[in-house]
Amino acid sequence: MSQSDVRCWEYKTLRPSRDETKKEATDPQAALNDHGADGWELVTTIEYTGGGTKFLVFKRPAGASTGGDER
Repeated sequence: MSQSDVRCWEYKTLRPSRDETKKEATDPQAALNDHGADGWELVTTIEYTGGGTKFLVFKRPAGASTGGDER
C-alpha cells in the first residue's frame, strides 16, 4: 500500500443528553442528521457499564470539513 492509498480520518464524539436516571432523555435523531449533513458517519457507540449510551462516535475523511461542524 503506497502513502497515497492511505486514508486519514478525523473523529468526533457526541454525548446524548440524559435524565436523572442516566438513561437517554431525548432522541438524538436531529443531532445525528446534522452531523450526517456535515459529512460525519456514526461508527460506534461507547456504553456505560450499567447500560445507556455514553458517547456516539463519528468519523469522516480528514479535511472534509463543511464549515458547519462546531456542534
